[in-house]
Amino acid sequence: MAELKQFKLPDVGEGLTEADIVTWRVKPGDTVEDGQIIVEIETAKAVVELPSPWDGTVARLLAEEGQTVDVGVPIIAIEVAGQQKTDDAERAEVPAPAPAGSPVAESPAAEAPARQAVLVGYGVKASSTTRRGRKTAQPVAETVVLAGRALAKPPVRKLAKDLGISLASLAGSGPDGSITRDDVQRAAAADSPARSAVMENGARTAARVAVPSPGGEERIAVRGVRKHMAAAMVSSAFTAPHVTEFLQVDVTETMAAVRRVRDLPEFADLRPSPLLFVARALLIAVARHPLVNSSWDAAAGEIVVKHYVNLGIAVAAERGLIVPNIKNAGALPFPELARSLQALTETARAGKATPADLTGGTITITNVGVFGVDAGTPILTPGETAILAFGQVKDTPWVVDGQLAVRKACTLSLSFDHRIVDGELASAVLRDVGAMLEDPVRMLAWA
Repeated sequence: MAELKQFKLPDVGEGLTEADIVTWRVKPGDTVEDGQIIVEIETAKAVVELPSPWDGTVARLLAEEGQTVDVGVPIIAIEVAGQQKTDDAERAEVPAPAPAGSPVAESPAAEAPARQAVLVGYGVKASSTTRRGRKTAQPVAETVVLAGRALAKPPVRKLAKDLGISLASLAGSGPDGSITRDDVQRAAAADSPARSAVMENGARTAARVAVPSPGGEERIAVRGVRKHMAAAMVSSAFTAPHVTEFLQVDVTETMAAVRRVRDLPEFADLRPSPLLFVARALLIAVARHPLVNSSWDAAAGEIVVKHYVNLGIAVAAERGLIVPNIKNAGALPFPELARSLQALTETARAGKATPADLTGGTITITNVGVFGVDAGTPILTPGETAILAFGQVKDTPWVVDGQLAVRKACTLSLSFDHRIVDGELASAVLRDVGAMLEDPVRMLAWA
């Protein structure tokens, strides 16, 4: 005999309290297998794919794309064959969706059993983490209902969600009558300038409000990765005393080395860039000056020096700035460092970085040069002592052996926590990185 089971939003990382539903990969009536990806969610750190815990048939989606859902709240109902072994705590009657516009007196998460739902491979055991209390839903003035069958791509669906526009009411101007971003934005401009936040079945949809008047305003809900980034930057800026030093470097030889490396068989399937040499130079500099790769433990009154390097690379992803890191980067051979660097940035830009990728970093590089910027004063990644900004490489007048020449040059900017690193140490690190980029052979001598 088949039974109806709820899959509750699991804790995919320590301290997670909520996540946004980004894209459903299944719909009611679909057959799913244990381990099959059924939904993408966005946490405060990354977009995570959730697998089905059972074989069965999708009965109902209990949360919509764009909604924010508390951990422990059911998000999907699956009809499972009765012979499958289950825990009694996981068996529950699936409630019918609340009527549109009806208030929710209490989040279902408040009634969840003590046994927390934790995604295999992530999270922590029940009771090991203290979370903030679940928020109680409040009555709302208006509920925005979106059609789930309109022909539109997922980003367009999400935009419509954020703007509170019903896709069912739109005539698509795209191929085969599909709805485009312009269609949604035109509808928003003609609609009411204000939308309410939707609360249904314990899930909350934060609206993006567009004001149609010329020269008006647009309000974008701060959540997910961007919310986490903002909080982290504020905490870092007002906790650690930041100081930034700058060094202009002639990187002509490094640029030539990049071209030579691209022809080596070990790099045949890769696209080595100057960032690879900057990363290697920083790793060697850290080995020569370990204190720059440390953290400040205020509670213990200690400086924690890390004798391993998890190298963070700041990436401007679609959902905001994230800093995935290469684990134990200092121990990697040069080709493997190149491979890890390329894979990490591609994964991050595609929005597929995992919570494990985004935690445990010890020192960071931010490549502002790709945006055509010469230099900056980067803010430290929380918990780290230094961050190196790599500016754009461009033709620059340079004096070589007493003669004026045109060389490839860039500016390095090193921000550091002045509680741990003083000016002398910071200067030594920056000078070492610059020296290795001026003459890459030094990387062999100092490694």
